Amino acid sequence: MIVYEGKLKGKKHQYERLDEAIRTGVFIRNACLRYWEDGHAKNRNDLSKYCTILGKSKEWTWAGKLNSQARQAMSERAWAAISRFFDNCKKQVKGKKGYPKYKKNRANHGSVEYKTSGWKLSETRDSITFTDGFQAGEFKLYGTRDLNYYQLEQIKRVRVVRRADGYYAQFCIDHDRTQKKIPTGNTVGLDVGLNHLYTDSRGVKVDNPRFLRKSEKQLKRLQKRVSKKFRKGKPQSNNYKKAKQKLAKKHLKVTRQRKDFAVKTALCVIQSNDLVAYVDAPAACRRLDLQVRNMVKNHHLAKSISDAAWSEFRRWLEYFGKVFGVATVAVKPHYTSQNCSNCGCIVKKSLSTRTHKCLCGFVLDRECDSFSLNLATGGRLASVE
Repeated sequence: MIVYEGKLKGKKHQYERLDEAIRTGVFIRNACLRYWEDGHAKNRNDLSKYCTILGKSKEWTWAGKLNSQARQAMSERAWAAISRFFDNCKKQVKGKKGYPKYKKNRANHGSVEYKTSGWKLSETRDSITFTDGFQAGEFKLYGTRDLNYYQLEQIKRVRVVRRADGYYAQFCIDHDRTQKKIPTGNTVGLDVGLNHLYTDSRGVKVDNPRFLRKSEKQLKRLQKRVSKKFRKGKPQSNNYKKAKQKLAKKHLKVTRQRKDFAVKTALCVIQSNDLVAYVDAPAACRRLDLQVRNMVKNHHLAKSISDAAWSEFRRWLEYFGKVFGVATVAVKPHYTSQNCSNCGCIVKKSLSTRTHKCLCGFVLDRECDSFSLNLATGGRLASVE
């Protein structure tokens, strides 16, 4: 399954109707969640049947405007949250179990998902028309992906996403993406960090771009403008809404910069090697306690860890590994910075100690010294003075 995205270009009244569709989708999800809490739903089919009741309800006549399959998709989201909560309880996950929460209809957020009905593509595949009860009409599609390469039967879902800079249509296409790659004979081990995004087993380091840190000054100025225009207990002015929109767009830009860097870096690593082993905290989150969400509880490092985007980088490593047929191995992160790569002795270090110095005379950067990576790549790490 691949996802192609294109920006929707329309008129103001069309965007307002998309807002109504998204707001209705949020209502359907929350109603299904309440129906489950009241003890009326035992499985996903019960929620699907309840969507039909909501569509025919005289109390909420506007709920019937949303396409029937779109209502089912929102009920599936509610059941996904419920089943995830049950799974966490069965597995006895430490901490919060993720009890399903009600969603708010927030500006610059939210989406509604259509399946095989409620939308129609033009013959040239450059525009899309939404045909449900809200009658949003035809939108022009702008993007770099060409949908003409795929049959309409391959498009399983169309998701309308609302962001700070507009509305987007995401097409979920039933297609397995595979690409051929010339074998290089190289193997590499990666260890993520804060000073550097990753350090490989050859001693090569890729600097962390720190997009959030670089944009903090601008974000602070925009946040001040929003705070000054906010009026507590009163309707907000148009100037407040404009200032809030500028702040949201800036945050969106930082997010896109971080994702773009993670995608390009992961693609470069995968295309240059035939085996990639990585010590990454999120990689073993199902078995170990070293999770990013636990690590960010340290308020001294939370911002830097979030800005490093370790999870994003790992996801794209695994994705491109499947696309190009490159093996990606997750190495257990416990004590990988304590074991000496030369003699195997344990050298305990505090978090502030960034250089590995062993009694055998081996000196190496802490992020390079990973005994598990050394075993996974089948070689010795080069000494870095």
